[in-house]
Amino acid sequence: MKVLITGGAGFIGSNLAHQLIMDGETVTILDNLSRRGTANNLAWLRANHGERFRLIQGDVRDGVAVAQAARDQQVIYHLAAQVAVTTSVTEPRHDFEVNALGTFNVLEAARRVSDNPILIFTSTNKVYGGMEDVAVAEQPTRYAFRDLPEGISESRPLDFHSPYGCSKGAADQYVRDYARIYGLRSVVFRMSCIYGTRQFGNEDQGWVAHFLISAALGRPISIYGDGKQVRDLLFVQDLIEAFKQATRQSDRTAGQVYNIGGGMANTLSVWGEFKEILRSLTGREIPVTYGEWRSGDQPVYVSDTTKAREDFGWSPQISLEEGIRRLWDWVCQNKDLVS
Repeated sequence: MKVLITGGAGFIGSNLAHQLIMDGETVTILDNLSRRGTANNLAWLRANHGERFRLIQGDVRDGVAVAQAARDQQVIYHLAAQVAVTTSVTEPRHDFEVNALGTFNVLEAARRVSDNPILIFTSTNKVYGGMEDVAVAEQPTRYAFRDLPEGISESRPLDFHSPYGCSKGAADQYVRDYARIYGLRSVVFRMSCIYGTRQFGNEDQGWVAHFLISAALGRPISIYGDGKQVRDLLFVQDLIEAFKQATRQSDRTAGQVYNIGGGMANTLSVWGEFKEILRSLTGREIPVTYGEWRSGDQPVYVSDTTKAREDFGWSPQISLEEGIRRLWDWVCQNKDLVS
């Protein structure tokens, strides 16, 4: 198949491109190469695959560039995004143009491809807002849902919070509606915390990688809130399997929305529990400082992945322990890249 990956030089995109090239697909990457780590990811892809993929250096805000990249493609994975809530607050126009306008450009480009390509869009759990109405219990090391044993399902009402939530939420709804109005075979993945190798995490995005990199390099770590916030974590290889399975079964997934994450079996509190993992990996205490809670930060978010399992047979396979160990080993082997 001919596959376009927007943001294909990023963390998720480069891992996805690597797997698809190994699968024998014809891969085109559209990326403006503005993110930290993209040059290293491209070098890694070239070292592994030579000229077996095409790179278009372009921006999703450029409708003409997107249309040219989408021509004749059979599958489009739209990953390009502005990904930090903090950046969206300080630069809301940039956030809107990349996330909302950029997605609109991708949808319009896909709509004009004669073979009606499958389009999978990576949305976010932030479209559900702060979820202040959800009952939460405080435990010694974490917060937990009182009444949601499987986590948050797709029936949860939307409540866009922060410019990032608004821009991704608007894009999310556009992707849904293009399936209804134009018959585009589009799918929305509302994703929780994705982590894994080739993730150059920082304080604003990619916190699992950021903490591991900081621990490996002896850098300080800041915790916002009390550190008991809980997230479900999904290793990037499991996400790639979700992409592939949803694509193969587009007769069932087209027009649908799926919450994609590690689920209840792969939850971790940001510091109340993660600090013990870091102590075990490094053999020492990791010093931290604490700051105020960030606006819109959910005390708990865990994806209910039941719908994905029922519709296209997907569920996470890589445990939290295994995934964190894989990422730690990669960080330790690539300190020159992550420093």
